Amino acid sequence: MAPNTPLLDTVKLPADLRKLEPEQLRQLADELRAETISAVSATGGHLGAGLGVVELTVALHYVFNTPRDVLIWDVGHQAYPHKILTGRRDRIRTLRQGGGLSGFTKRSESEYDPFGAAHAATSISAALGFAVARDKRGDDNHVIAVIGDGSMSAGMAYEAMNNAAETTKRLIVILNDNDMSIAPPVGGMSSYLARLVSSKTYRRMRKAAKTVASALGETIHDVGKKVEEYARTFATGGTFFEELGFHYLGPFDGHDVDNLRRVLENAKEFDGPVLIHAVTKKGKGYAPAENAADKYHGVTKFNVVTGEQSKGASVPSYTKVFAQALVRQAEKDEKIVAITAAMPSGTGLDTFGTKFPDRTYDVGIAEQHAVTFAAGLAADGMKPFCTIYSTFLQRGYDQVVHDVAIQKLPVRFAMDRAGLVGADGATHAGSFDIGYLGALPGFVLMAAADGNELSRMVATCAQIDDTPSAVRYPRGDAEGVLGADADVPLEIGKGRIVREGTKVALLNFGTRMAEAAKAADKLGAMGLSTTLADARFAKPLDEDLIRRLAREHEVLLTIEEGAVGGFGAFVLHFLARDGGLDKGLKIRTLTLPDVFQDHDKPEAQYAAAGLDADAMVAAALLALGRGVNENRA
Repeated sequence: MAPNTPLLDTVKLPADLRKLEPEQLRQLADELRAETISAVSATGGHLGAGLGVVELTVALHYVFNTPRDVLIWDVGHQAYPHKILTGRRDRIRTLRQGGGLSGFTKRSESEYDPFGAAHAATSISAALGFAVARDKRGDDNHVIAVIGDGSMSAGMAYEAMNNAAETTKRLIVILNDNDMSIAPPVGGMSSYLARLVSSKTYRRMRKAAKTVASALGETIHDVGKKVEEYARTFATGGTFFEELGFHYLGPFDGHDVDNLRRVLENAKEFDGPVLIHAVTKKGKGYAPAENAADKYHGVTKFNVVTGEQSKGASVPSYTKVFAQALVRQAEKDEKIVAITAAMPSGTGLDTFGTKFPDRTYDVGIAEQHAVTFAAGLAADGMKPFCTIYSTFLQRGYDQVVHDVAIQKLPVRFAMDRAGLVGADGATHAGSFDIGYLGALPGFVLMAAADGNELSRMVATCAQIDDTPSAVRYPRGDAEGVLGADADVPLEIGKGRIVREGTKVALLNFGTRMAEAAKAADKLGAMGLSTTLADARFAKPLDEDLIRRLAREHEVLLTIEEGAVGGFGAFVLHFLARDGGLDKGLKIRTLTLPDVFQDHDKPEAQYAAAGLDADAMVAAALLALGRGVNENRA
């Protein structure tokens, strides 16, 4: 049942919001929260972060003249209320669905999304760019960046702040301090912010200021509010931010929409960059979210009344298979340690951390540090598994090259979410790791065809102790079951023949194996005897296997869930060098298309990418000079 939202129904755009009286904003915030909960219950998605910034979202669009005033949200998990207020309410129940709204901010979606986001800590740098462009034009609009405390563990935020005071006179940064990113934030900055809010000095000064404000009476309520605000800033200091050249204001209650409005109005008048510290509660206003460990950061469809989420399949995910395999290896080898960059649950390292808390390191949203930290551990004899989503490892690529690969340090990279990621779309797709790691001398690069293969690859990584290694695996349910050889390491650089044929060879790298098997069945039914092979390794390649497939078959298809320039390119390069292309072999490389694919259901994404069984069959037939319909006759 849709919530009752009479006031929200009058707000189509922020210009409508700005027609309201200040005393109406509390009701609007309550209705906006109810609508957000209702929408996400129908679509699934990121809920807790948005609930935590409802009042802030209302206040921002009320005070600032968006879209002329530029509002940039860091990451974008929290932007659903923003989307509802900026002309997209009628499509909010299409979130993360094919052809629907993105789960993040997206420039092509709305003029109210001036800068796209999905990875952390980009907002201040982007906002500074907008501010300088404004200054060069001689314009007078405001630029605001909203960044969470979890993102403040990423060095890029400080690089931008360090540059801001020297570069522009007018920039507003709002620190949304909810003491959570996806998992609880870690590190010195998180502790610093917590101390600001919880210090006895702050609480004592705040109580005194409230007493003064109350004694002054209603007629000068605004003055009393300012006394409290100034006492708050005086007590906490915000010294760190002041040293970076920012006027520090706060911390303030991020759910007091009236006070937020006043603070934002004041911030507009400052000469110089301003940082507003707003303390919020992730999942605010929805009891099931507030009481959950992850504050309903990411949810499936759920019952609004009970909060109960739709249950998925009982098949273990690749993430779970990886985590359990790593635990088994660590039980045998005390040198194994695990590192994550603020994603313990997403990478499965919460499981490892429960078993080995003193061997688990969550470094926060700091992939560059994670990689070089792992390199240092490896250099001194430990066996680090650096467990980072493929898309986020891109943020630490220089460290992979400079600190790991050049020194041949045996860091083991476990790359979850490799390939397409359905509803999370282009920003989270792990499309490029085959190319960017396969280009590095000395790397061992594997991709799992199923759960058992992934388990064996974890064992293989644990055994490799003289060079860096990596294993890629996707989001979703693991194919197959663990066998008796689940913990037996693989021979480096050796693939396997899954079934023998004579006419067409399908050489698969990774988890498109089940679809490749279907394609082999369909080709066989057409009278085209088909070999199915599992490459296992993109580096080093199984050259003997590739030679045999090229020599004994008329058509060779390489199959990978990665961008152009990956496994297929490596095979082509080898065959060209080896003379394997000189005798009429028909070879085709099936990869992800050379576009950034939008969010959709996984099966629709694979069909669009040409990586489902039907597309594999069609590619083989075209290589043979036959039409698909011709073979169906």
